[in-house]
Amino acid sequence: MIPDAWRRGEVAVVGLGKSGVAASRWLVRHGLRVYASDVASTHAVVRAADVLRSAGVAVDIGKHDLARITGASAVVVSPGVAPDAAPVAAARTAGVEIIAELDLGLRALDSSNLIAVTGTNGKTTTTSLIAHVLETAGLSAAAVGNIGRPLTDLASEASIPEWLVVEVSSFQLHDAPHLAPTVGVLTNLAPDHLDRYADLESYYADKRLLFRNAAESCTWVLNGDDQAVLELAANVVGQHRYWSIERQRDAWYDRNDAILVLGGDMLLVRADLPLLGDHNVANALAGALAAAAAGVAAPDIARGLASFAAPAHRLERVASRGDTEWINDSKATNVSAATVALQAMTRPYVLVAGGRGKGEDFTMLQPALSTHCRAVVAYGEAAREIEAAIAGVVPVERIDKFDDAVARAGALASAGDVVLLSPACASFDQFANFGERGDRFRELAQSA
Repeated sequence: MIPDAWRRGEVAVVGLGKSGVAASRWLVRHGLRVYASDVASTHAVVRAADVLRSAGVAVDIGKHDLARITGASAVVVSPGVAPDAAPVAAARTAGVEIIAELDLGLRALDSSNLIAVTGTNGKTTTTSLIAHVLETAGLSAAAVGNIGRPLTDLASEASIPEWLVVEVSSFQLHDAPHLAPTVGVLTNLAPDHLDRYADLESYYADKRLLFRNAAESCTWVLNGDDQAVLELAANVVGQHRYWSIERQRDAWYDRNDAILVLGGDMLLVRADLPLLGDHNVANALAGALAAAAAGVAAPDIARGLASFAAPAHRLERVASRGDTEWINDSKATNVSAATVALQAMTRPYVLVAGGRGKGEDFTMLQPALSTHCRAVVAYGEAAREIEAAIAGVVPVERIDKFDDAVARAGALASAGDVVLLSPACASFDQFANFGERGDRFRELAQSA
């Protein structure tokens, strides 16, 4: 489980989010010397550092000791740390073994029943949905990974679920050589993280690492409507299963009759799926195919889909004040994710967008905005760029602070409207993460 070489030195952990803390604690409990560091020094990082120091971990915050990292026996990387980040690049140049926290968890758990979910958008909803369907069918399952619960945290439990449903980011895939899914799901591909990848091809190359350990026994659940997905998965060994919301595939959406179809038979009436938007129909179809590959019968899949609630921060209804509905889609941290949220709106809405941009083109929002959007309130670092990109398509107001932007959106909404937070940007200019931003939106909506 733990290479002997690791015990001869010190293991470095880069990043002190949940995954970095879980990995550090797991390593210490297994008798290894650990150095952990984070360039940030927020309250959350300070608290994490205190916890780790009390467990015997050497910790730096506000900096990385590159000499110590390049001299480590191995480096474990948290999911939010890009492959070209300074400590990771330095370790790679020095020839130090680098693995994602995810890979450490895979080694620790050694589970043969693994469903891995990746893609640009829809990962978290699809991961949660699959785990829910498996549990509804009577199987023990856990949704882990980039969704919020680190694998190394689960590895400390006395009882391990029968199935692991793991959300995997591109950064995690980069350094997870032991990832060998029983079922792999690729939701879609679109430009993202271009602020941290040299080009789109580099980003897609990391996504293709989902198939790194492909075998004939693997089942790959693929978006049949996404040409980039089809090209990426071409010639990968294993069984390929496709879903579509446009045409008949292994699982598909019959728009004329408004039903979800699996294997040629009706699975579920669209009205019984409690999720907004066509993109969530696609997520449900992907989840259905993954659950079927795990041996779940169609009636149990349908029952699970019908009882699934949207995860927090993903087109989540958080308040209804008078005739105005407030929807939290804080997880839409890129333009393509925000676009699918806008396309899901069937009522007039006021959009709150902004934060820290990822180097994407905000003009791509224009077609979706032109349908039902009443106005946009742009906030934060990207506000000026958003305003320039969509001015003339819909009215735009630019406001610096998030709280003020939400209040203004509420004032602009008319009776029967939706106030939608779908930022198309990362949260890091004013919040620690998208969850904190979404929680603040919920607070403001419920007190409006």
